[in-house]
Amino acid sequence: MLSRLRLAPLAALATAAALAACDTATLTRPVALPPVPAAAAIAPPSEATRAARAYYERVEARYLEQGQMRTDGGGTDTPFDARDLARNFENIAFYEEYSETSGTYVSGPREIALHRWVAPVRMDIRFGATIPLADRESDYAEIAGFAGRLSRLTGLPIRLSDWRPNHTVLILNPEERAAAAPLLRTLAPGISEAALRSVTAMDPETYCTVFTFAADGSSTYSSALTVIRGELPFRMRQLCIHEELAQSLGLGNDDPRARPSIFNDNEEFALLTTQDELMLKMLYDPRLRPGMTLAEARPIVEVIAAELAGDRR
Repeated sequence: MLSRLRLAPLAALATAAALAACDTATLTRPVALPPVPAAAAIAPPSEATRAARAYYERVEARYLEQGQMRTDGGGTDTPFDARDLARNFENIAFYEEYSETSGTYVSGPREIALHRWVAPVRMDIRFGATIPLADRESDYAEIAGFAGRLSRLTGLPIRLSDWRPNHTVLILNPEERAAAAPLLRTLAPGISEAALRSVTAMDPETYCTVFTFAADGSSTYSSALTVIRGELPFRMRQLCIHEELAQSLGLGNDDPRARPSIFNDNEEFALLTTQDELMLKMLYDPRLRPGMTLAEARPIVEVIAAELAGDRR
C-alpha cells in the first residue's frame, strides 16, 4: 500500500517565485550529484532493519507468486479505450486519496481542482546512513532514468540536482525514519504533526509516501517530499519510485477501476503502464490548466483522451 498527500501551504514557499525565476538558468547547469559514499562509511543495518527487510522480501515474493507487480505495462489482458482513459484520469487527477481532519489523515476521495507543476522540478536524493552501497547505486540509477522518462512524457523539465532542490526523495531505514522529524521540518517548514507521524511511525502496510505542497490558494505545486522505506527489496523499491514520483506530478488519487495502472493500490503493476503514460500526457496538456474544476475540464479531457487512445479495444 502506498500513500500520497497534498498538504497545507508552507512558510518556506514564500521564496518560490524567486526560485522559479532562476529555473531557466538552471537547465544549462551541469547536474551536481552527491557522491556515493565509500562502503566503509556506511553503517551496518540494525537488527530491526534486517527483520523488516526479511518481512518485505516475503511480501514481495507473495506478490510475485500471485502474478502481481508486473513490469510489462499492460497487454491484451488489460484493454482500455478513450472512455476508460477519460474516466480514470478524472478520478485520479480530480480527487485526493487522503485529507487531514483534526490532526489526523482520513482516507476517502475528495474532489479537488487540477494540480500540477509549472516550474522545473529539481530532484535531490538523500539516503539514510545504513542504506547499503548497492541499493544506493541502484536507486540512484532508477530515479535518474525515471525522472528523464517523466520529463519526456510531460514536457516538464525534471532532473536530478542538489542545487536548490524542490523535490527531495528520502530513502530511510526504520530507525532513520523514526528520528526523521527534525529533517522533515527542515525540508518542509510548517509540516503538520500528522504528516510527521505518517513517516516517523509509518504503518507497516505503507511502503512509501509523497507530500506535495502549494502556496496558499494555488493549484501549482512548489515543492514535494517523497519518503521510501529503505528496507524494501528491489521490485518494491521500483514500485515506490514509479508510483510516488509520478503521483507527485499531480495524479494524486488511486482508483480500483484504473487498469492497467499503478494508480490503484492493488500492486498488479510495479512500473508505469501504457495508460499511466497517457494520463501524464493529459495532465500536462496545455489545454488543461491548474485550478480547473472537474466540470470545467471534463469536455477537454474527453477530447484529449479520444486523441490519445482512439479505438484501442
